[in-house]
Amino acid sequence: MSNIPDTMRAMVLTGQGGMEVYEFHTDWPVPKPGAEDVLIRVAACGLNNTDVNTRSGWYSKAVTGETTGGAYETIDNDGTWGGAPLSFPRIQGADVCGHIVAVGTNVDTGRIGQRVITDNWLRDWDDPMNRDKTAYFGSESDGGFAEYTKIDYRNAITVNSAYSDAALATFSCSWSTAEGMLDRAGVGPGDRVLITGASGGVGSALIGLANRRGAMTIALASKAKHAEVAPLNPTHLLPRAPDDLPEALKAATGFDKVTVVADIVGGPYWETLINVLARGGRYTCSGAIAGPIVEMDLRTFYLNDLTFTGSTVIAPHVTENLVKYIGAGEVKPVLAATYPLEQLPEAQQAFIDKKHTGNIVVTM
Repeated sequence: MSNIPDTMRAMVLTGQGGMEVYEFHTDWPVPKPGAEDVLIRVAACGLNNTDVNTRSGWYSKAVTGETTGGAYETIDNDGTWGGAPLSFPRIQGADVCGHIVAVGTNVDTGRIGQRVITDNWLRDWDDPMNRDKTAYFGSESDGGFAEYTKIDYRNAITVNSAYSDAALATFSCSWSTAEGMLDRAGVGPGDRVLITGASGGVGSALIGLANRRGAMTIALASKAKHAEVAPLNPTHLLPRAPDDLPEALKAATGFDKVTVVADIVGGPYWETLINVLARGGRYTCSGAIAGPIVEMDLRTFYLNDLTFTGSTVIAPHVTENLVKYIGAGEVKPVLAATYPLEQLPEAQQAFIDKKHTGNIVVTM
Protein backbone atom coordinates (compact mmCIF):
# COMPACT_ATOMS: atom_id res chain seq x y z
CA MET A 1 0.00 0.00 0.00
CA SER A 2 3.00 2.27 -0.45
CA ASN A 3 1.25 4.43 -3.08
CA ILE A 4 -1.94 4.78 -1.07
CA PRO A 5 -2.32 7.84 1.15
CA ASP A 6 -3.01 7.61 4.86
CA THR A 7 -5.99 9.98 4.70
CA MET A 8 -8.82 10.69 2.31
CA ARG A 9 -11.84 12.86 1.64
CA ALA A 10 -15.04 11.40 3.09
CA MET A 11 -18.63 12.39 3.83
CA VAL A 12 -19.29 11.16 7.35
CA LEU A 13 -22.67 10.53 8.96
CA THR A 14 -22.45 11.61 12.61
CA GLY A 15 -25.94 10.58 13.77
CA GLN A 16 -29.55 10.27 12.66
CA GLY A 17 -31.34 13.46 11.74
CA GLY A 18 -31.50 16.04 8.97
CA MET A 19 -28.79 16.98 6.48
CA GLU A 20 -26.87 18.68 9.28
CA VAL A 21 -25.66 15.28 10.54
CA TYR A 22 -23.34 14.97 7.52
CA GLU A 23 -19.77 16.22 7.95
CA PHE A 24 -17.27 16.50 5.10
CA HIS A 25 -13.70 15.58 6.04
CA THR A 26 -10.48 15.91 4.05
CA ASP A 27 -8.31 13.94 6.49
CA TRP A 28 -10.34 10.81 7.28
CA PRO A 29 -8.22 7.65 7.73
CA VAL A 30 -7.99 5.38 4.69
CA PRO A 31 -9.34 1.94 5.69
CA LYS A 32 -6.94 -0.99 5.98
CA PRO A 33 -8.14 -4.16 4.23
CA GLY A 34 -8.58 -7.25 6.37
CA ALA A 35 -7.34 -10.66 5.27
CA GLU A 36 -10.40 -11.33 3.05
CA ASP A 37 -10.88 -7.72 1.85
CA VAL A 38 -10.03 -5.63 -1.14
CA LEU A 39 -9.35 -1.91 -0.96
CA ILE A 40 -11.19 0.04 -3.66
CA ARG A 41 -10.31 3.51 -4.89
CA VAL A 42 -13.83 4.82 -5.38
CA ALA A 43 -14.52 6.57 -8.67
CA ALA A 44 -18.27 7.11 -8.20
CA CYS A 45 -21.00 6.12 -5.77
CA GLY A 46 -24.74 6.22 -6.40
CA LEU A 47 -27.45 7.37 -4.02
CA ASN A 48 -30.28 5.17 -2.81
CA ASN A 49 -33.28 5.21 -0.48
CA THR A 50 -31.46 3.23 2.21
CA ASP A 51 -29.06 6.15 2.72
CA VAL A 52 -31.98 8.55 3.16
CA ASN A 53 -34.10 6.27 5.31
CA THR A 54 -31.22 5.33 7.62
CA ARG A 55 -30.06 8.93 8.03
CA SER A 56 -33.59 10.14 8.82
CA GLY A 57 -34.68 7.16 10.95
CA TRP A 58 -37.62 6.28 8.67
CA TYR A 59 -37.13 2.54 9.15
CA SER A 60 -38.28 2.84 12.75
CA LYS A 61 -41.67 1.20 13.36
CA ALA A 62 -42.59 4.45 15.11
CA VAL A 63 -42.74 6.13 11.69
CA THR A 64 -45.97 5.53 9.78
CA GLY A 65 -45.81 8.19 7.06
CA GLU A 66 -44.17 8.58 3.70
CA THR A 67 -40.44 9.06 3.15
CA THR A 68 -39.69 12.78 3.36
CA GLY A 69 -35.97 12.82 4.08
CA GLY A 70 -36.58 14.86 7.22
CA ALA A 71 -35.58 13.70 10.68
CA TYR A 72 -37.86 11.45 12.73
CA GLU A 73 -37.98 10.68 16.41
CA THR A 74 -37.03 7.00 16.49
CA ILE A 75 -37.97 4.53 19.24
CA ASP A 76 -35.74 1.81 20.70
CA ASN A 77 -32.93 2.58 18.24
CA ASP A 78 -34.70 0.66 15.46
CA GLY A 79 -34.07 3.18 12.69
CA THR A 80 -32.10 0.97 10.28
CA TRP A 81 -33.26 -1.47 7.60
CA GLY A 82 -32.70 -4.46 9.89
CA GLY A 83 -34.19 -2.82 12.97
CA ALA A 84 -30.85 -2.67 14.82
CA PRO A 85 -29.07 0.39 16.23
CA LEU A 86 -26.56 2.13 13.96
CA SER A 87 -23.09 3.02 15.20
CA PHE A 88 -21.49 6.38 14.42
CA PRO A 89 -19.53 7.80 12.78
CA ARG A 90 -20.50 5.96 9.61
CA ILE A 91 -19.67 6.46 5.93
CA GLN A 92 -22.75 5.61 3.88
CA GLY A 93 -22.96 4.81 0.17
CA ALA A 94 -23.49 1.36 -1.31
CA ASP A 95 -23.40 1.86 -5.08
CA VAL A 96 -19.66 1.83 -5.65
CA CYS A 97 -17.77 1.72 -8.90
CA GLY A 98 -14.00 1.86 -8.62
CA HIS A 99 -10.70 0.04 -8.96
CA ILE A 100 -9.05 -2.41 -6.58
CA VAL A 101 -5.76 -0.92 -5.39
CA ALA A 102 -4.79 -3.34 -2.60
CA VAL A 103 -5.82 -6.73 -1.25
CA GLY A 104 -5.76 -8.61 2.02
CA THR A 105 -3.36 -11.43 2.75
CA ASN A 106 -5.83 -14.13 1.65
CA VAL A 107 -6.79 -12.46 -1.65
CA ASP A 108 -5.19 -13.05 -5.05
CA THR A 109 -2.95 -10.08 -5.89
CA GLY A 110 -4.07 -10.48 -9.49
CA ARG A 111 -7.21 -8.65 -8.54
CA ILE A 112 -5.30 -5.38 -8.13
CA GLY A 113 -6.27 -3.03 -10.93
CA GLN A 114 -9.66 -4.63 -11.63
CA ARG A 115 -12.64 -2.34 -12.15
CA VAL A 116 -15.47 -3.46 -9.90
CA ILE A 117 -18.94 -2.73 -8.66
CA THR A 118 -20.16 -3.95 -5.31
CA ASP A 119 -22.61 -6.62 -4.23
CA ASN A 120 -23.79 -4.79 -1.13
CA TRP A 121 -25.04 -7.71 0.95
CA LEU A 122 -22.33 -8.62 3.44
CA ARG A 123 -22.68 -12.33 4.09
CA ASP A 124 -21.37 -15.13 6.22
CA TRP A 125 -19.58 -16.84 3.36
CA ASP A 126 -19.72 -20.17 5.21
CA ASP A 127 -23.53 -19.82 5.14
CA PRO A 128 -24.19 -17.32 2.32
CA MET A 129 -27.90 -18.03 1.83
CA ASN A 130 -28.74 -17.34 5.47
CA ARG A 131 -30.52 -13.97 5.42
CA ASP A 132 -30.28 -13.69 9.20
CA LYS A 133 -26.52 -13.42 8.88
CA THR A 134 -26.44 -10.50 6.45
CA ALA A 135 -25.49 -6.86 6.85
CA TYR A 136 -25.54 -3.98 4.37
CA PHE A 137 -22.57 -2.13 2.93
CA GLY A 138 -22.73 1.53 3.95
CA SER A 139 -25.01 0.69 6.88
CA GLU A 140 -23.42 -1.94 9.12
CA SER A 141 -20.02 -1.16 7.60
CA ASP A 142 -18.50 1.94 6.02
CA GLY A 143 -19.38 2.39 2.37
CA GLY A 144 -18.46 4.41 -0.67
CA PHE A 145 -19.04 8.11 0.05
CA ALA A 146 -15.27 8.45 0.33
CA GLU A 147 -12.19 8.19 -1.85
CA TYR A 148 -11.43 4.66 -0.58
CA THR A 149 -13.48 1.83 0.82
CA LYS A 150 -12.94 -1.82 1.71
CA ILE A 151 -15.18 -4.84 1.23
CA ASP A 152 -14.88 -8.63 1.19
CA TYR A 153 -13.33 -9.72 -2.10
CA ARG A 154 -16.41 -11.82 -2.90
CA ASN A 155 -18.53 -8.65 -2.82
CA ALA A 156 -16.34 -6.85 -5.36
CA ILE A 157 -17.46 -8.06 -8.78
CA THR A 158 -15.28 -7.37 -11.78
CA VAL A 159 -17.14 -5.54 -14.53
CA ASN A 160 -16.10 -5.22 -18.16
CA SER A 161 -18.00 -2.39 -19.80
CA ALA A 162 -17.54 0.76 -21.85
CA TYR A 163 -19.92 2.62 -19.54
CA SER A 164 -18.45 5.46 -17.48
CA ASP A 165 -17.72 5.05 -13.78
CA ALA A 166 -20.69 7.27 -12.95
CA ALA A 167 -22.98 5.21 -15.18
CA LEU A 168 -21.82 1.96 -13.58
CA ALA A 169 -22.44 3.44 -10.12
CA THR A 170 -26.17 3.51 -10.93
CA PHE A 171 -26.45 -0.29 -10.99
CA SER A 172 -25.33 -1.71 -7.68
CA CYS A 173 -28.30 -0.99 -5.39
CA SER A 174 -31.21 0.04 -7.62
CA TRP A 175 -30.73 -2.55 -10.32
CA SER A 176 -29.91 -5.42 -7.99
CA THR A 177 -33.00 -4.50 -5.96
CA ALA A 178 -35.12 -4.55 -9.11
CA GLU A 179 -33.63 -7.83 -10.35
CA GLY A 180 -34.16 -9.34 -6.91
CA MET A 181 -37.85 -8.37 -7.03
CA LEU A 182 -38.34 -9.86 -10.49
CA ASP A 183 -36.35 -12.96 -9.60
CA ARG A 184 -38.41 -13.60 -6.48
CA ALA A 185 -41.67 -13.05 -8.39
CA GLY A 186 -40.57 -15.39 -11.19
CA VAL A 187 -41.21 -12.84 -13.95
CA GLY A 188 -40.90 -14.14 -17.49
CA PRO A 189 -42.38 -14.03 -21.00
CA GLY A 190 -46.14 -13.63 -21.01
CA ASP A 191 -46.25 -11.65 -17.77
CA ARG A 192 -47.87 -8.23 -17.62
CA VAL A 193 -45.86 -6.27 -15.04
CA LEU A 194 -47.26 -3.10 -13.50
CA ILE A 195 -44.40 -0.91 -12.21
CA THR A 196 -44.95 1.88 -9.70
CA GLY A 197 -42.54 4.78 -9.28
CA ALA A 198 -41.23 4.08 -12.76
CA SER A 199 -39.16 7.26 -13.01
CA GLY A 200 -37.02 6.46 -9.95
CA GLY A 201 -33.86 4.43 -9.71
CA VAL A 202 -35.52 1.09 -8.91
CA GLY A 203 -38.57 1.79 -11.06
CA SER A 204 -36.54 2.62 -14.16
CA ALA A 205 -34.43 -0.49 -13.54
CA LEU A 206 -37.59 -2.60 -13.28
CA ILE A 207 -38.59 -1.45 -16.76
CA GLY A 208 -35.27 -2.44 -18.32
CA LEU A 209 -34.97 -5.74 -16.48
CA ALA A 210 -38.58 -6.84 -17.00
CA ASN A 211 -38.23 -5.97 -20.69
CA ARG A 212 -35.12 -8.13 -20.78
CA ARG A 213 -37.16 -11.03 -19.38
CA GLY A 214 -39.68 -10.71 -22.21
CA ALA A 215 -42.54 -9.33 -20.09
CA MET A 216 -45.01 -6.61 -20.99
CA THR A 217 -44.13 -3.57 -18.89
CA ILE A 218 -46.74 -1.04 -17.79
CA ALA A 219 -45.05 1.93 -16.16
CA LEU A 220 -46.79 4.33 -13.77
CA ALA A 221 -45.19 7.79 -13.62
CA SER A 222 -46.30 11.39 -13.30
CA LYS A 223 -47.25 12.91 -16.65
CA ALA A 224 -44.53 15.52 -16.19
CA LYS A 225 -41.95 12.74 -16.47
CA HIS A 226 -43.46 10.79 -19.36
CA ALA A 227 -41.08 12.36 -21.88
CA GLU A 228 -38.13 11.10 -19.81
CA VAL A 229 -39.58 7.67 -19.02
CA ALA A 230 -40.68 6.90 -22.58
CA PRO A 231 -37.09 6.36 -23.86
CA LEU A 232 -36.74 3.56 -21.30
CA ASN A 233 -39.14 1.66 -23.57
CA PRO A 234 -41.94 0.51 -21.29
CA THR A 235 -44.53 -1.32 -23.34
CA HIS A 236 -47.14 1.08 -22.00
CA LEU A 237 -46.87 4.30 -20.01
CA LEU A 238 -49.72 5.47 -17.74
CA PRO A 239 -50.19 8.31 -15.24
CA ARG A 240 -48.89 7.74 -11.73
CA ALA A 241 -52.28 6.93 -10.17
CA PRO A 242 -55.15 6.65 -12.69
CA ASP A 243 -58.58 7.22 -11.14
CA ASP A 244 -59.88 4.11 -12.88
CA LEU A 245 -56.87 1.83 -13.12
CA PRO A 246 -58.70 -1.18 -14.64
CA GLU A 247 -60.10 1.02 -17.41
CA ALA A 248 -56.70 2.63 -18.04
CA LEU A 249 -55.10 -0.82 -18.27
CA LYS A 250 -57.83 -2.06 -20.60
CA ALA A 251 -57.43 0.92 -22.91
CA ALA A 252 -53.65 0.53 -23.06
CA THR A 253 -53.15 -3.23 -23.06
CA GLY A 254 -56.47 -4.87 -23.85
CA PHE A 255 -56.48 -6.40 -20.33
CA ASP A 256 -57.93 -4.93 -17.16
CA LYS A 257 -55.68 -7.11 -14.99
CA VAL A 258 -51.93 -7.69 -14.66
CA THR A 259 -50.06 -10.81 -13.59
CA VAL A 260 -47.41 -8.98 -11.52
CA VAL A 261 -47.29 -5.75 -9.54
CA ALA A 262 -43.72 -4.59 -8.83
CA ASP A 263 -44.15 -1.94 -6.17
CA ILE A 264 -41.79 0.44 -4.41
CA VAL A 265 -44.39 3.07 -3.50
CA GLY A 266 -47.07 1.62 -1.21
CA GLY A 267 -49.22 4.31 0.40
CA PRO A 268 -52.93 4.99 -0.15
CA TYR A 269 -53.00 3.68 -3.74
CA TRP A 270 -51.87 0.21 -2.63
CA GLU A 271 -55.33 -1.39 -2.49
CA THR A 272 -56.02 -0.22 -6.05
CA LEU A 273 -52.87 -2.02 -7.21
CA ILE A 274 -53.81 -5.26 -5.48
CA ASN A 275 -57.29 -5.18 -7.01
CA VAL A 276 -55.89 -5.32 -10.57
CA LEU A 277 -53.94 -8.52 -10.00
CA ALA A 278 -55.29 -11.43 -12.03
CA ARG A 279 -56.09 -14.70 -10.31
CA GLY A 280 -52.80 -16.35 -9.40
CA GLY A 281 -51.01 -13.01 -9.69
CA ARG A 282 -47.89 -11.99 -7.80
CA TYR A 283 -47.14 -8.84 -5.82
CA THR A 284 -43.50 -8.06 -5.12
CA CYS A 285 -42.37 -5.13 -3.00
CA SER A 286 -39.10 -3.48 -2.04
CA GLY A 287 -40.16 -0.07 -0.81
CA ALA A 288 -42.94 2.11 0.54
CA ILE A 289 -41.95 5.68 -0.19
CA ALA A 290 -45.58 6.88 -0.15
CA GLY A 291 -46.19 5.24 3.22
CA PRO A 292 -45.73 1.81 4.82
CA ILE A 293 -49.16 1.41 6.42
CA VAL A 294 -51.84 0.06 4.05
CA GLU A 295 -55.28 -1.52 4.31
CA MET A 296 -55.93 -4.96 2.91
CA ASP A 297 -59.03 -7.06 2.30
CA LEU A 298 -57.83 -10.59 2.92
CA ARG A 299 -60.59 -11.93 0.70
CA THR A 300 -58.88 -10.30 -2.29
CA PHE A 301 -55.71 -12.09 -1.29
CA TYR A 302 -56.96 -15.62 -0.71
CA LEU A 303 -59.93 -15.82 -3.07
CA ASN A 304 -57.71 -14.78 -5.98
CA ASP A 305 -54.83 -17.11 -5.08
CA LEU A 306 -52.33 -14.27 -4.91
CA THR A 307 -48.69 -14.54 -3.91
CA PHE A 308 -46.94 -11.73 -2.03
CA THR A 309 -43.14 -11.53 -1.84
CA GLY A 310 -41.08 -9.02 0.06
CA SER A 311 -37.65 -8.48 -1.43
CA THR A 312 -34.72 -7.08 0.51
CA VAL A 313 -31.84 -9.52 1.03
CA ILE A 314 -31.01 -10.93 -2.40
CA ALA A 315 -29.17 -14.13 -3.24
CA PRO A 316 -25.55 -13.84 -4.43
CA HIS A 317 -26.45 -14.83 -7.99
CA VAL A 318 -28.63 -11.73 -8.48
CA THR A 319 -25.81 -9.17 -8.66
CA GLU A 320 -23.57 -11.66 -10.46
CA ASN A 321 -26.22 -12.03 -13.16
CA LEU A 322 -26.68 -8.28 -13.33
CA VAL A 323 -22.99 -7.78 -14.03
CA LYS A 324 -23.27 -10.32 -16.85
CA TYR A 325 -26.17 -8.34 -18.35
CA ILE A 326 -24.05 -5.18 -18.16
CA GLY A 327 -21.10 -6.83 -19.86
CA ALA A 328 -23.35 -8.19 -22.61
CA GLY A 329 -24.94 -4.77 -23.20
CA GLU A 330 -28.39 -6.10 -22.30
CA VAL A 331 -29.19 -3.27 -19.89
CA LYS A 332 -28.60 0.47 -20.08
CA PRO A 333 -27.94 2.78 -17.12
CA VAL A 334 -30.22 5.72 -16.42
CA LEU A 335 -27.90 8.42 -15.07
CA ALA A 336 -29.85 11.52 -14.08
CA ALA A 337 -27.12 13.74 -12.60
CA THR A 338 -23.70 13.77 -10.96
CA TYR A 339 -22.45 15.82 -8.03
CA PRO A 340 -18.99 16.07 -6.44
CA LEU A 341 -18.63 14.19 -3.16
CA GLU A 342 -18.57 17.36 -1.05
CA GLN A 343 -22.06 18.22 -2.39
CA LEU A 344 -23.63 14.97 -1.19
CA PRO A 345 -26.28 16.79 0.91
CA GLU A 346 -27.37 18.74 -2.16
CA ALA A 347 -27.38 15.55 -4.22
CA GLN A 348 -29.47 13.78 -1.60
CA GLN A 349 -31.95 16.65 -1.46
CA ALA A 350 -32.33 16.40 -5.25
CA PHE A 351 -32.85 12.66 -4.81
CA ILE A 352 -35.58 13.31 -2.21
CA ASP A 353 -37.28 15.97 -4.37
CA LYS A 354 -37.67 13.32 -7.10
CA LYS A 355 -37.68 15.69 -10.04
CA HIS A 356 -35.19 13.43 -11.79
CA THR A 357 -35.52 10.20 -13.76
CA GLY A 358 -33.10 7.39 -12.98
CA ASN A 359 -30.18 7.60 -10.56
CA ILE A 360 -28.10 10.36 -8.99
CA VAL A 361 -24.39 9.74 -8.41
CA VAL A 362 -21.56 11.46 -6.54
CA THR A 363 -18.08 11.34 -8.04
CA MET A 364 -14.67 11.64 -6.46
